[in-house]
Amino acid sequence: MSQQTSPPRPRVSRRLAAIAESATLAVDAKAKALKAAGRPVIGFGAGEPDFPTPEAIVEAAVAAVRDPANHRYTPAAGLPALREAIAAKTLRDSGYEVRPQDVLVTNGGKQAVFQAFASIVDPGDEVLLPAPYWTTYPEAVRLAGGVPVEVFAGVDQGYLVTVEQLEAARTERTKVLLFCSPSNPTGAVYSPEQTEEIGRWALEHGIWVVTDEIYEHLTYDDAVFTPIQRVVPELVDTSIVLNGVAKTYAMTGWRVGWMIGPADVIKAATNFQSHLTSNVANVSQRAAIAALTGDLTAVEAMRSAFDRRRRTMVERLSAIDGVVVPAPQGAFYAYPSVEGLLGRTIRGVTPTTSAELAALILEQVEVAVVPGEAFGPSGFLRLSYALGDEDLVEGVSRIQKLLAEAS
Repeated sequence: MSQQTSPPRPRVSRRLAAIAESATLAVDAKAKALKAAGRPVIGFGAGEPDFPTPEAIVEAAVAAVRDPANHRYTPAAGLPALREAIAAKTLRDSGYEVRPQDVLVTNGGKQAVFQAFASIVDPGDEVLLPAPYWTTYPEAVRLAGGVPVEVFAGVDQGYLVTVEQLEAARTERTKVLLFCSPSNPTGAVYSPEQTEEIGRWALEHGIWVVTDEIYEHLTYDDAVFTPIQRVVPELVDTSIVLNGVAKTYAMTGWRVGWMIGPADVIKAATNFQSHLTSNVANVSQRAAIAALTGDLTAVEAMRSAFDRRRRTMVERLSAIDGVVVPAPQGAFYAYPSVEGLLGRTIRGVTPTTSAELAALILEQVEVAVVPGEAFGPSGFLRLSYALGDEDLVEGVSRIQKLLAEAS
């Protein structure tokens, strides 16, 4: 008798095999590898401040290293002192009260994003993602078993979605809205009125709001950060706030984020984290306490530098024929539309997508940018201005000269 053979089983689980690599980190890694090889590459890929972590925070970490108490495990939810500091900081900066027990400290903002969706999303639940969106959001939704639903707002809307668009995308399976203001990747900032309108729409339809507020201190001109829970306090039982120290305090490598939410959600996420990572490194938590309880002098100095770089980048990119750049009002990214360049020939190459244009820019002038495909539709580029002034001017100048050849 012939023996039947079973088809080979996949070596990597379908769940993880379906995850796309972080496009922003991939671009940053490629730029750093080329630079390490001696190439004069300038990278606009990573959202990482070029400033050192403020000295007072570093000194707090040095002292923490010497304390044996910080050589041990801590509660999975985080050091009580840090949870209290986060609650106090929320009252100071956002204008509403939260209880320390409703705070969960995570290993960076990304872990908070994933755990937020894992806590409230079941298989088949739909999550509305205003686009352009940060590249990690849809992957975190899918990992939780959810279905990301893109709601796109283009240049003509300043990258800000409307309640009408959200309502058109809503179905009986819609459970969550992701809200990010100031926005990565566009730098768009919703006004207090827009924020309240969206919050009340979510409340009316029983839709959870996951609000990412990690760029809260980085706004420019007359834009203001508006916490959605402050203008719609009734959302307190159906919203999760995500934040961290990475962007505000130049602490990307310290890996401290947090989520704030209803007691049952925080308990579930804490149980999950207790099996996933146990707790955040104690030294990093001590550094975060110093950051959150200190003054904002260093933060304002960094914000002023970002503002200067923002204006320089927008001015230079706007001078390129075929490029449209809405002035970012927050974060540290410009998100120009390059649709006017697609289909035009540059040095013998005719890019038809922003991914192809980004590859051409890297190959021809050694400048790394992230294509729009990482954040939604093609036709856009994301450039971070969280890098030194000289590199910024040099990098954009190279792009200007190259794209001026388009015909």
